[in-house]
Amino acid sequence: MPRILVLYYSSYGHVETMARAVAEGAASVEGAEVAVKRVPELVPEEVARGAGLKLAQDAPFADPNELGDYDAIIVGAPTRFGNMAAQMRNFLDQTGPLWVKGALVGKLGGAFTSTASQHGGQEMTITSIHTTLLHHGMIIVGLPYSWPGNSQMDEISGGTPYGASTIAGQDGSRQPSANELEGARFQGRHVATLAAQMERGRPSH
Repeated sequence: MPRILVLYYSSYGHVETMARAVAEGAASVEGAEVAVKRVPELVPEEVARGAGLKLAQDAPFADPNELGDYDAIIVGAPTRFGNMAAQMRNFLDQTGPLWVKGALVGKLGGAFTSTASQHGGQEMTITSIHTTLLHHGMIIVGLPYSWPGNSQMDEISGGTPYGASTIAGQDGSRQPSANELEGARFQGRHVATLAAQMERGRPSH
């Protein structure tokens, strides 16, 4: 039974919505055990409220030390100037003890994101997450072109071979589209399927 963690940071709810879709896709794989957790906000509460950040989210906060308990980790974060948001960077920077022990070596890792504009750094942000996961020795799983939505051309849509994505709009008013949510579900299902296959291939003790 593979254990999947969908770990995310979301300022305004777009990545949160995508995280739920990723988890839905992962949970559709028989035997998969899926958890959705988020990383803490770093912005002072009064500043966050003034900026309209979504502070009330259902997912519990994750502990960096628990990441080694999972067979696959799918990380979601919005872009900040072509990189992952500082909140996720700060959380991942606390995983040094796991790196020392090699606790994540050989586990599956994936990423998804949200940007304000169509060309606002989606792929750069996802690959910035990949870089950290690779330093942990994880096996990267993207969003392959076997998902037809990656070739969507009749409407503006996120979706990259590196991972699922959504476009929030400059004012944040655009919510994840049906195609973007299906990409997130596909990625979750894809990661969980591979994790289950790896689990079945392990020798019993």
